Order: sequence, then C-alpha cells, then structure tokens
Amino acid sequence: MDKFLIKKKRNPLGLEEEEKNGVEEKEAIWKEIRAEGLHCDYRILFSKSEADGILLELERDIEYLQGDLAKLYVFGKWHNVPRKQVAYGDAGLSYTYSGATFSPKPWIPVLQRVRECVQAVTGHSFNFVLINRYKDGRDRMGEHRDDERELEPRSPIASVSFGAGRDFVFRHCGSKGHSTPSHPTPVWLHLEHGSLLVMRFPTNQHWRHGLPARRGVTGPRVNLTFRDVRGSHVGP
Repeated sequence: MDKFLIKKKRNPLGLEEEEKNGVEEKEAIWKEIRAEGLHCDYRILFSKSEADGILLELERDIEYLQGDLAKLYVFGKWHNVPRKQVAYGDAGLSYTYSGATFSPKPWIPVLQRVRECVQAVTGHSFNFVLINRYKDGRDRMGEHRDDERELEPRSPIASVSFGAGRDFVFRHCGSKGHSTPSHPTPVWLHLEHGSLLVMRFPTNQHWRHGLPARRGVTGPRVNLTFRDVRGSHVGP
C-alpha cells in the first residue's frame, strides 16, 4: 500500500453520548487513518468553547518540570527539551524515555475531566498522561516511536490537543526520512484545538511520529498523551 486512507465513520457510542459531552453531531465523526501498519482514528472531542476553557485551566494549573529534570538524553548527550513537559498519573507508576524517568504528579481535576471524556469515547482506560507545552511554532517534537517497555502491550495512546493547531507527521520506520517504492509515503495531519488522535496497535511498531517546527505559528499548544502504563492497571 503506497497511499494512506482517511475515511469517516460514526461514533459507535451514538449521538446521545456525544450530546452529553457537548459535542455537535458534525464534530462527532471519527476519521479513520490507515496505511501499511498504521491504525489511527481522529476526531474533534471538545467544542471550541469547551476547549478554550480547558486550555485556560491547563495554563493555570499545570506545573512543568524545570532544570535538569527537563533534559533528555539523545545521541549520547543531554539536551534541553525544546518544549515544556511533565507527567501526571496514578501513584507508583514510572515511565522512561530518552534517558529521563517520569514519576507522575497526582491527578488534578482538569486532567481527570479530560481523561473521563477520552475513556468514554475510546472505551479504553488510561492511568498516565504525559503533557507537552509548545510556547509557539519554534518548539517542536522530534520523530520517535512510543514503544517503551513500561506501556501495556497493544494498548492505544490517546493524544488530545489544545491551543494553536500544529502539523503532525507519521513516517514509516523503513523510509529513512523519505518515501521509497517499497515503503508508504509520510502521512501528514493538522491537529486542531480540542481534537483527539488515537494511535492504535501496531502503529508504533512501524511508524515514527513527530511535530516539526512551524515558525508561522505564534500561539501556544498544550498536548496531553494518555497512556496505560504497567504497574497500576485501571479498569477492566
């Protein structure tokens, strides 16, 4: 398969559930994103007014890591992270990537509310959230896979975005930075304010993803990636 497919489908939970979450019917339609080894779903989860309110709470209440705790180990060196980050979640969990280990802060009300909405529309439970704040388009996330050993096998990752819309890329691991006749072309998405992207198995086995710099973006973006981390499984 050398092209990706995006098609729309109705939320299996039905319109009644959507109305409880304050989302209009036209916004409650999932977009399926499919390619070889790529299995993702995307939709608007929160109306603009809801997303605006949540962003204000996040900007007011989230406490980000500072100093050495905000550095990552990449290619044999410690680097300052080109964004702010922190983790919240259940007690007793830990999550490590790029040489940094995150012990989550306790859940706060705004994160609990967002988590409940995500769980309601995905049917999955999450016990951990990694938060990244991008002050503007110069802040970025390098291409990587979320395949750390602490994650529950085959569990999805749910990414919720608030603030400035940003371009997001999936690139097949065999492409080495460019498409080839034997590998799919990169898949580009624009992650909107109040949107939800669900990355399902086996996406992170075969595709890297990243958030490239966009100097034309002047506003902040806060991204919440909900995960199910081993050690304190939540729900059925």
